[in-house]
Amino acid sequence: MSKLGNLGARLHRGEVGYDFVGNRKIWYGISILITITAIVGLAVRGLNMGIEFQGGAVFTTPAKTSASVSQAEKYAEEASGHDAIVQKLGNGSLRIQVAGIDTNKADQVSTELAKNLGVAEKDVTGELVGPSWGEQIANKAWQGLAIFLVLVVIYLAIAFEWRMAVAAFVALIHDITITVGIYALVGFEVTPGTVIGLLTILGYSLYDTVVVFDSLKEQTKDITKQTRWTYSDIANRSINSTLVRSVNTTVVALLPVAGLLFIGGGVLGAGMLNDISLSLFVGLAAGAYSSIFIATPLVADLKEREPQMKALKKRVLAKRAQAAAQGESPSASAAEEPLDDDHEDAAPAVVGPRDQPVSRSRGRGRPSGKRR
Repeated sequence: MSKLGNLGARLHRGEVGYDFVGNRKIWYGISILITITAIVGLAVRGLNMGIEFQGGAVFTTPAKTSASVSQAEKYAEEASGHDAIVQKLGNGSLRIQVAGIDTNKADQVSTELAKNLGVAEKDVTGELVGPSWGEQIANKAWQGLAIFLVLVVIYLAIAFEWRMAVAAFVALIHDITITVGIYALVGFEVTPGTVIGLLTILGYSLYDTVVVFDSLKEQTKDITKQTRWTYSDIANRSINSTLVRSVNTTVVALLPVAGLLFIGGGVLGAGMLNDISLSLFVGLAAGAYSSIFIATPLVADLKEREPQMKALKKRVLAKRAQAAAQGESPSASAAEEPLDDDHEDAAPAVVGPRDQPVSRSRGRGRPSGKRR
């Protein structure tokens, strides 16, 4: 863990780092490929909507039912004529969902199930579910999602700038599309719990993106007053300086969700936990990915289109070319030069660590080593 802490400190100081922004075309390509796959899966396979959206009946057998899940599924489909979804619960009972049946058909299915499963008819409980409840939740969720996205764009445009708002919006759409696409491709059942989990991940995805944007905003103050770094360089530094924090936050958030998904839902058989935790698990991972590989590189792309940023990039490249002509490594001249020195065109507040005294490098390199 100490190595991870040292790595985080070195990333924050800019001593090491990975060129996320420089390789952005690779991440864009990967994200586009994943998004297209998700959209195709959604268009071809569609979503497996739960019984709450279709209407039907839910039957629960007594504890320690001897029949297996596959046997119960076969019995339910034969009795109803519809597809059935069977889950084994923690006490050994079975939860059988059959969509598209009414009250009379539900009574018949209950009788047939009790007979085939070898249990008393009175021990098989049934509950009818109407489609209107799920439809109301879905409609409210879409309305809430639309309002949320509008407010997010307005807030980010005011607190930061419109380019960051656009990048965050693209990242959110990216996260939603991937999560929904995975549900379509794998065939997971979509329930109201899934919708709630999907809305929950948007807040986390936005939080992770705003952390990087806040660092980027602070480090790009007075960026045009120096000629050592382009906007993309500083954007890349912002990602690296917050990388360990993003990874730690994501891992800490994923651990309890994984517990709900694999232990609560998988081992204990709590179906509702699966509905919520699966969308959370996929969405959290997608949100962490998009904040690092999509949102910030996209901001850098948009900013580099500004005339003043184009001019800055031209000056930075010219200076690096001059350094290379003098036998210095362009990368070395930028990386080895102290970030907080008082070079005439440097801006300490832009890229330098805030806790490093500016005066420490003064007088360095002078023959006497004394300050004037």
